Amino acid sequence: MAVLNEEGLSTISVSRVRDCQDVLTTRFIRLVFCEPRLSDGNYRDVLAAARGLKHQVRVVVTSRLADWTECRDALREGAFDHIASPCHPTDVLRVLLQVKREEAVASRVPTHTEPKVASEAAA
Repeated sequence: MAVLNEEGLSTISVSRVRDCQDVLTTRFIRLVFCEPRLSDGNYRDVLAAARGLKHQVRVVVTSRLADWTECRDALREGAFDHIASPCHPTDVLRVLLQVKREEAVASRVPTHTEPKVASEAAA
């Protein structure tokens, strides 16, 4: 995930679901890249941990296999994306840009109000 470091983001690597849960509950993490299987669980456990937080955490499942069923299942279960592993820098950047776009849209405050229509009775 060197591309994330190049973008000025810090990364934390863990190999167990338990360690991931600890990191998610003690730090403000916005994006997680997760392999389908970890030593003590799988991506579903990571998704469950992310859902239990007050802030939104996007989980991207990475997989060495071109398994479309796994990809579909991960997305249906709430994964933000599914990409091939080893991750190509352009795929990682695409995911990062999508996260930034979604956060920008979510943080927008309307700068105008809807025009009011004058009624004929008031005229």
